[in-house]
Order: sequence, then structure tokens, then C-alpha cells
Amino acid sequence: MKDLLLSLDLGTQSVRALLYDLRGHLVGRAQQVFTDYQRPEPGWMTHDADGFWQAAAACCRRLWAEGHDANRVAGVAVTTQRGSLVPVDAQGRALSPAVIWLDQRRATQLPPLAPWWRAAFRLAGVRGTMDALQRDAEVNWWAQHEPALLARTHRFLLLSGFLHLRLTGEFADSIGSQVAYLPFDYRRHAWARSWDWHWQALALRPDQVPTLHPVGAPIGTVTAAASHATGLPTGTPVLAGAADKACEVLGAGALAPEVGAISYGTTATINLTLPRYVEPEPFVPAYPAAVAGHYSAEVQITRGFWLVSWFKEQFGHPEREAAQTLGVAPEALFDELIADVPPGSLGLTLLPTWGPGIRTPGPEARGAIVGFTEQHTRAHLYRAILEGLAYGLREGRERLERRAGVTLNQLRASGGGAQSNAALQLTADVFRLPVARPHTHETSGLGAAMDAAVGLGLHPDMPTAVAEMTRVARWFEPQPAAADTYERLYREVYRPLYGRLKPTFLRLRAITGR
Repeated sequence: MKDLLLSLDLGTQSVRALLYDLRGHLVGRAQQVFTDYQRPEPGWMTHDADGFWQAAAACCRRLWAEGHDANRVAGVAVTTQRGSLVPVDAQGRALSPAVIWLDQRRATQLPPLAPWWRAAFRLAGVRGTMDALQRDAEVNWWAQHEPALLARTHRFLLLSGFLHLRLTGEFADSIGSQVAYLPFDYRRHAWARSWDWHWQALALRPDQVPTLHPVGAPIGTVTAAASHATGLPTGTPVLAGAADKACEVLGAGALAPEVGAISYGTTATINLTLPRYVEPEPFVPAYPAAVAGHYSAEVQITRGFWLVSWFKEQFGHPEREAAQTLGVAPEALFDELIADVPPGSLGLTLLPTWGPGIRTPGPEARGAIVGFTEQHTRAHLYRAILEGLAYGLREGRERLERRAGVTLNQLRASGGGAQSNAALQLTADVFRLPVARPHTHETSGLGAAMDAAVGLGLHPDMPTAVAEMTRVARWFEPQPAAADTYERLYREVYRPLYGRLKPTFLRLRAITGR
């Protein structure tokens, strides 16, 4: 029986091979954690691209060693971290390590734009945004510092495209995975037209990008070489999945426009799945959804639940030591830590703008914690972090509702932070909306499996796949008294805070250069 779906989920922290049945049950899981990122210069972050592939293949082999039957796999779909790029030659060999999305190198010599494009961007008030895009683009850094590598590059591939190449031998990728500094037309779900400004802004040629396929469409089949590496039967279909956030949204069951999806991951996000193109703010694109022909309007907090990891590293030593003794996750003990801290953290308020956004906040962005008194402990600080993230995502919700003309009636939560009961309860209170925790925390892999299921015809359409493969494990309902407290704190304290602190952030940047 071909009744299982395999997702290869390549995140920032690990790669996982995940087996799902047609009811969305996770029946097999193998994981390999990444501890070998390279940082050759301060702020840089790279990884051997074939190391990612070898880890994914090893996870597949581990599934079969544990007794799962590779012959039952009907199809494979890939979902990966966004915006991590690797140049390859005509034989598919990586010409340099993959540049990871967290890498902070910047180009200083930018490709020139035609005068009419510069004038248009200046009139639209987005010239600074376009300059930032050009500086951040990996291909422009390579053009400036390694022009010989740029000339030898046959294709620039995202990690999704690199895994597809290793699986199928094709220089191909999914439309749903195109979230990067590449010449992609987000409205048309295609590479930009030849006359488009993207080709001037980015130092690559039209022949250096892969072939794109719609979400759920066939990419190819598993080659003999990939079969030897993974243990999958030769000829197993490989279907187009989508980027990790898009798959997370789908795997959480957030298909209708009125259902918001929040992700408490390294980058915290709130997303709407829409049948039409809606920019979350002007000139910030809506990304491809994990549903063919649909869009994912997204507002993100760049550092997101990294703040929780920061707290754990800096202040969570007692919980980390106790967790090892008890054999539980430290986050479970953090929930206990804040059990007696009231909503609002006795006035302690955190501004989670630890780094610049795509456009908002700007390059001056810094975080802030205000309202300290002698009553505050690290427990109050931890709750203030969770509350600040919820406030930031609520602000994103309001922006998305205005832009899309919809009103949310519920939230679906995913990401590592969604395993915290305290985080989801205060989110329900801050948003004054019910929040659902999905039946599996592997929602990104589940979304990719759903793409494969629909692409293979195992479910007739995506609404059916959502109904059959996603479920709610627990609802968190808003508590009226807490919601009232958060409403005042959000409106009267949090919302004005960035505007009041922005002049200080600008002065700090002028004085320190950072």
C-alpha cells in the first residue's frame, strides 16, 4: 500500500524526516540537530550544503531502520528554512557553503538601477527599502567579493531547490518556496519579466534560476543515486511543497482568511492565507502560500522566540538544571515560574524590536524593557517577553485586517513556543480571540505532506485535506479580566512606545554606529 507521505523538513536548528498517514497522524520521525554552522567572520553564518542533504538522507535511513516501510511512501515533499542560498555548477556541485538567512554580510557596491526606476522608488517613498534589499542580497555580495564564483554559477538554489536537485537530479523548485532576495514576482508567482527592475537590482542572469513548479505539482522522481542515499525506492514521486512558514500555516489548519496563524518560532509571525494578493504593508510582498494560487500575507518579529532562548541562556539556569534532572523540557518549568505573575507583569513592558524588520521597524530598531521596580523578578521579565511578543503580533494582526479587509475570529498557533500553555493563554487574552493548538507540533512537515497528498490525488482538494489531516488538540479561550488589562496596556502603553523611543534609538545609532 502506498499510504504514507514523507516530509523532509529542513529548519534552522535541525532536519527531520517525518512520515504521515492520510489522517495527518505522525507515524514516524527522525531528527538530526545542526551544531556545525560556520561563522568565518563576525555576523556571517554558513553551512555545507551537502551536509544538509546528508543529514536529510541519514534521517530517512533511520526511519527504515526503525521498522517503517519505505515501500509504503506514496510521495515526498520538501519544506525548508527560507532565504538560505547556495550557488551550484552545471553538475550540481555546490560552489560555496550555503549562506544562511541569519547571515549579516552586506554588499556595499550595488548594481545600478535605471534612472526611471530610481525616480519611481523615490516618489513612492521606498528608495531606502530598495537600497536595503540590494545590500542584503547574497548575489550582490558575491558579485562584489567573489565575481569569479558568480560567473561559474550555473544555478542559484534555495535549500529547497538544492534538496530537489539531490532527490531528482532536476534544477527545479516550488513556487511556494520562493522567499528570498531573488527576482521573483510575488503577485504573478513567477520569475520577474525581463524588463522588471529585479534583474537590474540583483546581480544574476535569467538562466541562473531554477525551473519553478506550482505547489503540489510533480518536481520529478527519486533517482537511483538518491535511492541509495535515502533508502527510498527509485521512482518515488517528489511533489512541490512550500517554505517552512507557509507549510506551518497550512499544517495548523489556517486555510480560511478569517483564521489567523501565529508562529512562535525563531522568527515570530502572524499570517493570513488569502486567494488574492494583499501586501501586509506597501511594497512588502505577500509570499506564496502552501496552497496553489494563494498568498500568505505576513507580519514578522525578526527575533521572535529567540528572546525566549536568550532568557533561557541568560537567566534560566535553575530551570535548565532541574529539567535535566526531571527529564522534561525547560519551557515546562518556565510556565510554572510565571504561574503567579499577574497579567501585565506589574507594569513591566517589553518592546520586541530587537532587530530591524523588512520595512517596519527601520534600521534604527532596538528592543526595550520599561517599567522596572523593586518588585520585579526574572519571572516578571519572562512573562513580559511573552506579552511583548503577543503585543507585537497583535499589532501585525490589526495591520493585516486593515489591508485585507477581513476580521479574524480565531488563531492557530504553531512553532516551538506554542507548546507553552502560558504563552497561548496570554495570547488568547491579548488578542481577545480563541487560540487553538494543533494536534501535532510538526505542523510544517504536516503542511508539506498535505501538499503531496493533494498533488497525488490522495485527497481531492486542499479543503478536504485540511478537514481530514488537521485537528485541534486544545483551545485557549480569552479570560475577560485579563483581556481587559491587556487591552489598556496595549493601547495606552505598548502602541505609543516605539514612536516615543525612536528618537533615542536614532541617537544611539548615531553615537555608537550600531
